[in-house]
Amino acid sequence: MSSPLLDGVRTLADLDASGRRVFVRADLNVPIRDGVITDDLRVQSSVPTLAHLLDQGARVVVASHLGRPKGQPDPASSMAPVGERLQELLGREVVVANDVVGDDARAKAEALQDGQVLLLENLRWDPGETANDDAFADALAGLAEIYVDDAFGASHRAHASISGIPARLPGYAGLLLERELAVLGGLHAEPRHPYIAVLGGAKVSDKLTVLENLLTRVDAIAVGGAMAFTFLVAEGIDVGSSRIESDQVDTVRDLVAAARDRGVEVLLPSDVVVAAEFAEDAAATTVAATEIPSDQMGLDIGPETASRYAETLSSAGSVFWNGPMGVFEWASFAAGTRTVAQAMAASAGFTVVGGGDSAAAIREFGLDDRVDHVSTGGGASLELLEGKELPGVVALRH
Repeated sequence: MSSPLLDGVRTLADLDASGRRVFVRADLNVPIRDGVITDDLRVQSSVPTLAHLLDQGARVVVASHLGRPKGQPDPASSMAPVGERLQELLGREVVVANDVVGDDARAKAEALQDGQVLLLENLRWDPGETANDDAFADALAGLAEIYVDDAFGASHRAHASISGIPARLPGYAGLLLERELAVLGGLHAEPRHPYIAVLGGAKVSDKLTVLENLLTRVDAIAVGGAMAFTFLVAEGIDVGSSRIESDQVDTVRDLVAAARDRGVEVLLPSDVVVAAEFAEDAAATTVAATEIPSDQMGLDIGPETASRYAETLSSAGSVFWNGPMGVFEWASFAAGTRTVAQAMAASAGFTVVGGGDSAAAIREFGLDDRVDHVSTGGGASLELLEGKELPGVVALRH
């Protein structure tokens, strides 16, 4: 699948890194609970690029952000657990610096030998990262001769390690970033039809721009998650105590009208799983979407809706899915998301999961190896499909 997004971007195929110090901006922002990584998708996804460079004999300096430490050192967001997991996956020692661009990081970077790897501390321990500060970018660039961006999940941020370093060093796309741009760029430019988008999650407002853009490309949109209730209200349906964005109702009504004018089918829930409160142990019942009790809230699409969405996906040429159909983390409200995930896995079309909670869901259901692509960047993938330029990609063009 070709992608215009890669035009003017050098890739690892263009780089001989032997004996050279290479700064790799990875996305190792993984969930950690009590010092233990609970989902290592992003660490696993960084391995091919790192292994490729190390096998060439590069001296690799890896950096990432982790969590939201607010520009100062915070032991709770240390990269140490990530370094341990990366070492296991690479099968070679990963030295971890105890700072970002301080004395320890500089000394350890200078001491690297061919085929060795250093992991810097959390980039966001320094306020210069998110500010795209020149002095901080200078210090990061001073650790290496070559820059490789493999952090698709952060490529929509104009931060020092994303935009600043490639303004100072020759920049290349890593294998992960190259794959993401090829898949998502190809899906945006030349999807196989029928092209079906499945959109869920909490807020319509988070997805307005991508909805508007997708309406010019897709043949159908299936809507789930909490955002579906704003769509139902726009159709004149009383949704009880379900979460809605009242300030988006008119916008959604206009969007749906525009979609139907273009011949785009808009699929909305015909039945929903409801409960009296937002709680894991709340008693769940299934009702028609037009008959939600006033004291109940929708927490998942119902089985009839899930079956209808799955049937639509079965004949798709391309599918893009972003956002769960319900509160999939809770067993009573996971069936809708599971059914969509299973339909994605069974589809003969080209299937793409757009990162975030959708990626977490399909991994939880053990189906991630049965779709064509699971993106590592929810926000970045949405911005690409909105037609936006990603700062990280722009910075690599020469």
